[in-house]
This record gives sequence, structure tokens and C-alpha cells, in this order.
Amino acid sequence: MRYSWMIGGAQGLGVDTSAVIFGNSISKAGYYIFGNREYYSNIKGRHSYFQVVFSEKPVHSISSKVDVLATFDAETIFQHFTEVKDVMIYDDSLKNVTVDMVRSIEPEIAEGVKEELKKNAFGFSVGDVVKYVESKGVKTIPVDYSSILKKVADTYHIPLSVVERAKNIVVVAISLSLFGIKEEHLRNAIASEFKNDLFVKFNTTAAEIGYSLVQAKYNLPELNVGEPRIQVDGNTISAIGKLSAGLRFQSYYPITPASDESTYIEANQNLDLIVNGERRKGGAVVVQAEDELAAINMAVGSALTGTRSATATSGPGFSLMAEGISWAGMNEVPVVITYYMRGAPSTGLPTRSGQGDLKFALNVGHGEFPRIVIASGDHKEIYWDAIWAFNLAEKYQTPVIHVIEKTLANAYSSFDEKELDGNVEVERGKIVKPEGGYFNRFEFSEDGISPRAFLGDAGIFHAGDEHNEEGHITEGTKNRILMYEKRMKKLYTADREIPEVQRVNVVGDGQVVLLTWGSPKGSILDAMPLLQNEGVKVQMVQVRMFNPYPSDLMKKLLSGKKVIAIENNYCAQGAQVLSERTGIFPDSFILKWTGRSITMEEIIEGVKKVMQGEKRVVLSDGA
Repeated sequence: MRYSWMIGGAQGLGVDTSAVIFGNSISKAGYYIFGNREYYSNIKGRHSYFQVVFSEKPVHSISSKVDVLATFDAETIFQHFTEVKDVMIYDDSLKNVTVDMVRSIEPEIAEGVKEELKKNAFGFSVGDVVKYVESKGVKTIPVDYSSILKKVADTYHIPLSVVERAKNIVVVAISLSLFGIKEEHLRNAIASEFKNDLFVKFNTTAAEIGYSLVQAKYNLPELNVGEPRIQVDGNTISAIGKLSAGLRFQSYYPITPASDESTYIEANQNLDLIVNGERRKGGAVVVQAEDELAAINMAVGSALTGTRSATATSGPGFSLMAEGISWAGMNEVPVVITYYMRGAPSTGLPTRSGQGDLKFALNVGHGEFPRIVIASGDHKEIYWDAIWAFNLAEKYQTPVIHVIEKTLANAYSSFDEKELDGNVEVERGKIVKPEGGYFNRFEFSEDGISPRAFLGDAGIFHAGDEHNEEGHITEGTKNRILMYEKRMKKLYTADREIPEVQRVNVVGDGQVVLLTWGSPKGSILDAMPLLQNEGVKVQMVQVRMFNPYPSDLMKKLLSGKKVIAIENNYCAQGAQVLSERTGIFPDSFILKWTGRSITMEEIIEGVKKVMQGEKRVVLSDGA
């Protein structure tokens, strides 16, 4: 059982809040959810939409089609009518609105709407769309939002403008009633979301009216929740992971979609931690810097004092951090950079997603120096990887870049709380407290890792350009060779010490391998059992660490098998890294670079096309 629900509307009018309330209500009925948010790079007015998928079993991805499309404006209808397969809720007063009257709709989308309607002999109004979807077997539910809102406003003797956003709750209530979800779950979700008593009251009244308008169509059963669950988005779970790891300093400059992580940390600076079995008080200082150059340099400076330090950014900001990351690499500073990957090049698609920066993350900065790069595939991995990143940074005394895509940052999911259970192990590496005199901070060692003292703990401490063991600047050739080799040895040490099975996820078995990294993991997991039902047995191989790369294990896993690379970029950059490190080239590719997530259905159809002989399948679902 898997259902998909979508709500859309003008940005800034409560679409996200409505989706969260819907998701909370579904969760209270015992269902697992996965929700994805899409929005324009515009503060208010442009179209945004939120899809929530739910099931009695854990879900990991969105769908190309939606069972119920919840709308209260014309643009949502025009943007998504071809995606609805069962029920569409709409504002009856909009029937005469045409595509050309919606000024905010993209010209490309408007032309596509007209083309589809004209092809099927319909006009270009909302009323025509209603007839179109009805001809496809979709049930339509007209709603008189104006009279409902007027009734709510009159009940509480408040202006109509105050209750305008309650139309979101009306359409959520209608949707939940269709699914057969108890009204009390919505009331509880409203009470949790709104702090103002008046807002709780009039939204609850709007919900009651919405519930009274339709009868249950799906009659979903109430499920027992055996274990406590957590519902969280990517920004938040990354922040929680960092705090759990002992983060003490985070710098940032505001940028989509990274900023929400830092603001969450700032709002939750004090946190009780269990470290190596002991409860400790935790807390972090958060600084909004003047730009990303300052942000990375602040984090590096803080790390030199022994503080677990990090920064968070996305593509344009990461570009500005290149020199600071290089300095950290040369001076062996353990700093964590959380890289929220989004649509590119440049500012590209600033509020959309993508995987086009992988090789940039691997090669950021000038010159050669060690850096570790990890990439999370879901919200649980984000949590554990945030902790892992700090341990790796301090153990190997190097920058660690933790890649999280916008898809995961702005999506949320629910899962059993026990999956985050377990001791958070803190590994700080070769920390010493030298006594007096010069300290050989960059002492040559067999494994490339030198003893590390914090600023203030060493008598005299130097760092800067190319240097000798004490940190004094030198350009001598003999020292240059030895110091360069010392730094680069750290990657060999890390490659030897970090188990390769920890760097790769393998799910299933078969001679057809779906090779991926990052967010496509979820869509692949959801698609695998459906593919098997159709006689296509596949195995997923997901790379979690790109530097040092698990070359030996990848050779064993992929040798002699049909490899299909699945990525959210044009060049299949993860597959390129595979080829560079192992000499293995995928047989075919399933790729998407529209800025939208890969859906479960796209995986299924893409794999089928590849099995029929296509070498390169390009995906495009999503408005």
C-alpha cells in the first residue's frame, strides 16, 4: 500500500505548513511518510508544492503520479493536472480562469498545458481541466472556499483576511477525510502547529467543515505504532547529528538550502549528550559571518583551538571557501564542511536539487592535499554521517566535506527512533599537551598523522605556508618532498583503516547493479521490489565515501555484472570517479538534471528501457 498526496499554491501562503500538518496527521494514524518540498527562488508569490507519500511500511521517495491533488488556486491545477490519477480537489469559483490569466506561470509550462488540452479537444480554462481529468477517470471535488472562510470569520467575528490561509486547512481536512483518517489527528496536529489560541480555534473550525464535505473513499485502517518514531527533514537531522557529535562552533553565511541547519543549531544550542556512555552538557556557538570566506576561516580558526568546528553552505558559497579549505588542508586542520548540493552552474537553480558538484567537492582548492568526502543517501545516514565527519576530521587531521543534496535537505521522512539509537563514539585522534618550547606540530610520521596540540596548549605553535616540522615557513626542496608526502600519506592511512564495507551500501543481489550515490537511493529502494515483481532482479550499490574511494570492494561488487549508473547530473560524475579509480565503466545510464528528485516510477521505467537496449535514459518528471 502506497499513497501519494500533493498540495500546491502561491509561495508564502502556508503550503509548507499545510503539508506538515497533513503529514503529522497521517503519522498519528500510524503511517510512515516521505515528503518533498519544491519551490521557486522567490520569497513570495511563485508556485510551490509539497508531495507526501505514505504507507504502512517505511517509504523513501516521491512518486511521478499523485492519488489526491489538493488545490485552491488555478496555477496548481494547471501545473499538476496531468499528474493526478484518482481525486482532484479544486475551487469551484475558478472554473472560468484560463491559463493565460495566470501571470506567474512559466511560459514553457503554459504552452505545455495548452498543448495537452488542445490535443484532447478541450479549451484552456480550469473548467476544461476538470472535464479533462474526469475523462481520465479522476473524481473531482468542487469546494466553495469563499463561503467556508466567511462562515469561519463570522463565527469568531474577525476579518476575512485573517482567516484567508485557513483554506489550506479546509483542503487538508477534505483530503484526510477521503483517506479515512480520524478527525482528532488533524485537531491534534493543528494544536501542535499553532501557538496562538485564536489560530487554533478558527483552523479547527475550518477543519471540521472540511471533514463534513466528503465521505471516506479509501477507508485506511488505524495502525498501531509499535516503536517511537521520529519525523524530521535533512537540515534538522544534520544539525542534530552535529550537536550529538560535540559541535561547539558553527559559522555560516545565509544561502539556500544550507541556512536552516545553522538557524536550527542556534535555536537549540544547549543539548545533553551521551558521549562514550557518559551524559554531558553540550552547546554550540553559531556565528553568521559577513561572507563565506569569513565563514570557513572562522571555522578553521576555531578548530585550531581544539573546538569541534564546522560550516555549512551550498555551491556558490563553497566556491568562495576554496582557499580556506586549501589552507586547512596544508595545515592539517580538522574542519567539517557540510555541502548542501543544489542546481548549478553558478546560482543556476538556487532552490532546486542536483548532483553536479561531486567532482568539485573532490577537487576543491588549489594544489594537492588530502580531504575526505562523504555523501549521505537518506535522513538516517545524514545523522550518522554528521557524527562520522567529525571523527574522521580529527583522526586524520584533514577537512571533511559532507555532501547533502537539496532533495534531502528540504524533504522529511519518518522512521523508527531506534534507528538513531546507540552510543555516539567520539574519536579525537593524536591529541597531546606538550610542555614548553617549540612543538613539532607537523612532525614526520609513518602514517602521515602528526601529534596535535591545541592553541594555548603548545608553548610555541606555527602554521601558514609550506613549513617544516615546527611550522616555520621554508621553500627547501628536500623538506617540500617530505612534508608533501607526509600529508598525502594520510589518505593511504585512512584507506587502510576505514572498512570498505562502511563506505558502500549494498542492497539485494543480482547480475544487474543499480550504481548510485546520494538521494536516488530512496527511489531505488522503493522501486526494487516492484521491479522484482516484474521479473527484473537488481542489486543497489550506493557509494557513501568518495575519498578515499573503496576501489577494491567496488571491483569485487561490479566485476562481471551489468552496471547501470543512476544520478542527478548530466555527466554521471559518480560513475566517472568509479572509472578513474577502478577502470570499470557502466554499461548504461539513467540520468536527471532538471533540479527535481528522481521518482520511484522513473527508476522502474528507466531500468526497463535499459533492459530493452537503451544506453542513456534521460528523466524529466516533475513540474
